[in-house]
Amino acid sequence: MQKVRAHLYIYGDVIGVGFRYWTVGMARKIGVYGWVKNLDNCVEAIIEGEKEKVERMIQACHEGPPTGRVEKIEKTWENYTGEYKDFVIARLAVI
Repeated sequence: MQKVRAHLYIYGDVIGVGFRYWTVGMARKIGVYGWVKNLDNCVEAIIEGEKEKVERMIQACHEGPPTGRVEKIEKTWENYTGEYKDFVIARLAVI
């Protein structure tokens, strides 16, 4: 299985609607690793794992939780590192 890493910036009604908590639950269900955090005007996420699972997670992020609304996602593919063993909410500069 090919392992990949995606770096996402998710825009829309994604702050204050439980998007990070929803993302953690979905990531653990799908079986990908990394983190998610709020920025000033969007949500940022790093997602690592098997390519098919990462792509499934990105698709899920396009849909988002029922309490939010995703307008667009900026995605960058990066080199897989394997540094994450769970999917968590990042707190400020702690990643």
